[in-house]
Amino acid sequence: MKLVDRGLVYDASAQPDSRKIAFFTSLCPLASGTWLSAFQCGPAKHSPHSTIGVCRSTDGAKTWTLDGHQFRTNIGGIPGSLAGAELIEPQPGRLLLFTTWFDRRDPSRPLFNPVTEGILASRQLVAESTDDGRTWSEWREISTGELAGCAMTGPVIGWPDGTLLFAFESFKEFDDPRPANHASWILSSRDFGRTFADPIPSGLDSEHRVYYWDQRLCPLSKSGEFLAFYWTHDRERKCDLTVHWSRQTLDCPGEFTMRPTPIEGQITAPVIDNAGRINLLVVDRRSPCTMALWRSPDDGRTWPERLVIYEHSEQARLSQGHENIDYAQFWEDMGKWSFGHPALRRLDDRHLLCAHYAGTPDRMSIHWAVVAE
Repeated sequence: MKLVDRGLVYDASAQPDSRKIAFFTSLCPLASGTWLSAFQCGPAKHSPHSTIGVCRSTDGAKTWTLDGHQFRTNIGGIPGSLAGAELIEPQPGRLLLFTTWFDRRDPSRPLFNPVTEGILASRQLVAESTDDGRTWSEWREISTGELAGCAMTGPVIGWPDGTLLFAFESFKEFDDPRPANHASWILSSRDFGRTFADPIPSGLDSEHRVYYWDQRLCPLSKSGEFLAFYWTHDRERKCDLTVHWSRQTLDCPGEFTMRPTPIEGQITAPVIDNAGRINLLVVDRRSPCTMALWRSPDDGRTWPERLVIYEHSEQARLSQGHENIDYAQFWEDMGKWSFGHPALRRLDDRHLLCAHYAGTPDRMSIHWAVVAE
């Protein structure tokens, strides 16, 4: 692997204070040859005024321009914020954008309640575009059934037969006094995202000791078969574990076996390259802080290759280290981190396109990098 180029998708230094913090990065190639990158942006991380920014490239992801579309954040008369955006083109010329909306009728409330360990009430939304993302339909809500404290966790994946998978996690809502039980889930669609079936568990510990956070899905060649990678946290031991993963299929919904990797890190972004190898872009917050691309040539059994694409000097004043983690304070630190949240796609038969956010606590931009396979 070799890093061959890098640049900015979104330069926060050139933006007004209302859009100076960008994170929750995504990448999407379109049938037209255009590339889109969508992300949360606002005056602060998880601000009550956070919305979605979309940048586009028409020259193979070398240069990017910011679209001007203003996404509606008031849903059903309730003010809210938008947390990230994931894009997929399930049919040529028909583009879907998924996001999580948080209830912000009380702007003084943070996203996470350190007393109850619940999060703000949320909804999962999708909009549609038929002009390469220049204009968008009104939001449509996707039901997560009786699950509460839900948030989207990564790219929506799909297959040519119309099967789509939407990844999210559940926790509990802000004022709920009951113990919090975390789980990862998927919603499946068989009609190119027009309707979705009931939630299927895709990552949970029956004893609720280990949390499988921020699952990222990677489609395999057979429809409905996929890999899922997780930021894995042990609440009992008060520490992160190595990255875990599982192989799953819609033919056996809800069945999974968690497999550890030797990779230290948190959120990941997986893609299978032209040679059939698994590539994993990983956030590692140990010193030195890095975004590194890992590669497995043998279906995840070993991970012998690692390439650092970015090294970060964290300037945020954090309270937590990597062990003996206080869970409530850990959530507070997540809102201060100034780099991370990877996205990874195949650029062409010989190159991978990476993206992530990085900057200072006052300005966070979206970065891109190209790696030769």
